[in-house]
Amino acid sequence: MEVLNILTYPNASLRVKCQPVKEITEDILRLARDMTETMYAAPGVGLAASQVGVPVRLAVVDVTWREQEERDPFILINPVLVHAEGEILEKEGCLSVPEYTAQVIRSALVVVRALNSQGEEIEITGQDLMAVALQHEIDHLNGILFFDHLNQDKREVIKKILKAKLK
Repeated sequence: MEVLNILTYPNASLRVKCQPVKEITEDILRLARDMTETMYAAPGVGLAASQVGVPVRLAVVDVTWREQEERDPFILINPVLVHAEGEILEKEGCLSVPEYTAQVIRSALVVVRALNSQGEEIEITGQDLMAVALQHEIDHLNGILFFDHLNQDKREVIKKILKAKLK
């Protein structure tokens, strides 16, 4: 497995709407393994293919790996949010927006349908941190960053701070 380079804002690839995975090939499975290794190395709890410059609908999520010895990531191919309810305000960060966090309102409970690495349809119900992580990664696949959920004034401040760090 390989640790991949994570793109950071304002890289234009982060704003691309990813295309569905048409076939689960060895290349897709290798990408999923490399993304998982990259997520753990970063360290993070989720990673979307767009964050490593591959515009396909593939994400990996593992919100419990820091508390458990065994790692058991979800590999989500073509994930779709099928149900959302409630509201939660969580401090959110992103591997593609390093050193910055913000309070973001998300749904407190979500149901996501996807294919797993064997091509089987799975349905995941996530609450709290898992719900946030699932929504965050699906947003990435749609070219949306967590700070896009903030009001315009806060978004502009964040963008200025991030762009100033590049100089």
